[in-house]
Amino acid sequence: QVQLVESGGGLVQPGGSLRLSCAASGSIVRINGMGWYRQAPGKQRELVATITPGGSTNYADSVKGRFTISRDNAKNTMALQMNSLKPEDTAMYYCNALIQSQWYVQNYWGQGTQVTVSS
Repeated sequence: QVQLVESGGGLVQPGGSLRLSCAASGSIVRINGMGWYRQAPGKQRELVATITPGGSTNYADSVKGRFTISRDNAKNTMALQMNSLKPEDTAMYYCNALIQSQWYVQNYWGQGTQVTVSS
């Protein structure tokens, strides 16, 4: 079984920083694209940032210049460094990955980690 587990969320004041981590485990042959998504109460889930196995990145306009996505292919992990956080960044953040296992290729989601930006 393949599993994605996020960590690192919490409560932070506006202007502060947080670092989210995502670890993939299980019968993994290869991890293709990975990404972070977020969903605020009453809103649809939206893309935050994505990263390819080669390290090419893509960011939502709302986080460009403040967030940095990275991954470690050897450790099957991904991170999101979030700086200059704003109240509008408050949301549940989800890790996503397209993973090739021993049997098939499937899109996986983590359980989510809450980020709250408030004074």
